[in-house]
Amino acid sequence: MAEFDYKKAMAELEDIAARVSDPATGLDDIDKYIQRSEELISACRKYLRTAREKVENLGK
Repeated sequence: MAEFDYKKAMAELEDIAARVSDPATGLDDIDKYIQRSEELISACRKYLRTAREKVENLGK
């Protein structure tokens, strides 16, 4: 399994936001983008939670 790339995920989320905001984007595509954004947000939250736990454990 490849290591999670937070910066890449955030860039993809920004791209998705731009595409969803584009009036030319169809509803089927918007649904696909929303599903993908949910996956990315979940992965980002997991990454940040793990990073926070590592930092907290450094102080122990």
